[in-house]
Amino acid sequence: METTDPQRIEDLAQFEQRKRDHIALSLSPENEAKGWSGLSHIELIHEALPDLNFSEVTISQVWLGETRPTPFFVSSMTAGHYDSLNLNQILAHACADRGWVMGVGSQRRELGDSEAAKEWRSVRKAAPKARLLGNLGLAQLIHTPTSQVAKLSESLDASAMIIHLNPLQECLQPEGTPEFRGGLTAIERLCNELEIPVVVKETGCGFSKSTLRRLSGIGVAAVDISGLGGTHWGRIEGQRSSTDSIQFEAAKTFSNWGVTTTQSVLNAVSVDPDFEIWASGGVRSGLDAAKLLAMGACAVGFAKPILEAALKGEDSLQNAMATIEYELKTALFCTGSNAVHNLHARKLWQQRQM
Repeated sequence: METTDPQRIEDLAQFEQRKRDHIALSLSPENEAKGWSGLSHIELIHEALPDLNFSEVTISQVWLGETRPTPFFVSSMTAGHYDSLNLNQILAHACADRGWVMGVGSQRRELGDSEAAKEWRSVRKAAPKARLLGNLGLAQLIHTPTSQVAKLSESLDASAMIIHLNPLQECLQPEGTPEFRGGLTAIERLCNELEIPVVVKETGCGFSKSTLRRLSGIGVAAVDISGLGGTHWGRIEGQRSSTDSIQFEAAKTFSNWGVTTTQSVLNAVSVDPDFEIWASGGVRSGLDAAKLLAMGACAVGFAKPILEAALKGEDSLQNAMATIEYELKTALFCTGSNAVHNLHARKLWQQRQM
């Protein structure tokens, strides 16, 4: 479908600029809630006499309904603008090569512009074996029939569909749509009607126990808790709201808003959910990932460190991913574990004594 309406063209230009702003601002240290994830207060229990060889350690993990080579995924980052195609092709190719799962950026643009699906067809062609996860915001899902969401998943042959929750970002974004009434009903409808699994994800503000209880029992396959500690979208949108004094000042007030990554995982474990627990939010190494896996997550996502590496090219990205994998394997060996699931089963973590 060609887009010829002048207002629509202006909207698309605004959309593309917003996405470019997001990439640039997400790389700025001031937009990272560094130190808030809680990971520095968690330590794995060292085993000085592991009764195994390093070569016997495996980092494969059962999640998303199958045994994957790693427990890692690339968190959803960007889509729908000129610069994103090459970046997403690099990410998808590396994920396919290393057995990581890749969450794509928001597919919102496809709802009004069918030409936007070309990006994902190109990505799929470049990486036919990649496991991709679709992505749509809750504010859009509420007004979108399941048939349209299915088309979004079909455009990239998605293994699952992510529905992202971002209430703080929508409040502070100049073009935000903070309209979430009926959200839980919409998620349940999608779980019942969509043929692929549904993953619910926060975008850096984490989850409370009460919210996680509401999500349990409605058919959600996994929840990515995406807690406070990494890129903070409230800070980013605050900078983009510099011409709106109210939103700009409010963003400062809410610059550390959210439930930390570690507390969000503990909240999820405590409610005994019927969905998988995925963890992201300020994860910067394979050791960080090991801590979250020990606490009860079954998969761990990376965003900023992967984006930084990918912007330097695929060789840099492959090296970053290999390093993360090696760090996880080292953490397993040094806790006397030959497999990822042993970290949680044997309770091989504790809060650091300060």
